[in-house]
Amino acid sequence: MHSAPRALCPHVEWAVAGVLGTRVGLDWIRQPAAPGTWRSEFSWQGEAGTASKLASALRGWHLLRFEVTAEPSAAAEGERYSCTPDLGIFHAVTGIHGDILIPEDRLRAALTRSQRDETDLEAEIARLLGKPWDDELEPFRYAGEGAPVRWLHQVV
Repeated sequence: MHSAPRALCPHVEWAVAGVLGTRVGLDWIRQPAAPGTWRSEFSWQGEAGTASKLASALRGWHLLRFEVTAEPSAAAEGERYSCTPDLGIFHAVTGIHGDILIPEDRLRAALTRSQRDETDLEAEIARLLGKPWDDELEPFRYAGEGAPVRWLHQVV
């Protein structure tokens, strides 16, 4: 959870607990990137599809910024969900090395839109890779002094 108003923190915990089927107590710290909001990080284990259930349970609150990731396994590809108040939710399937896997029909649709001059191909590919969500969430990923941080790095 990258940012949540204090009043929503218990509701976030209840939503996560409802999906995981166990009591959840998150350690909340102030989010310096958005004064007046709080952040928390939580590792979980569950069956394939749990990430989508968690993202669905959290997406109903417009004021939340969050990411949910599921590592790939022998039975399923990985998943990444990113959500911001302005952009809504982004979903990507990820492979064993963390790469975003884009279905060919989505690539064809992006190419068709760009050929019709409806959009720019570079912008379409950026959306397919979740760049607008990464750009908006990056300031929130750094939690501040003493908090756990997971940095995402761009490979060129």
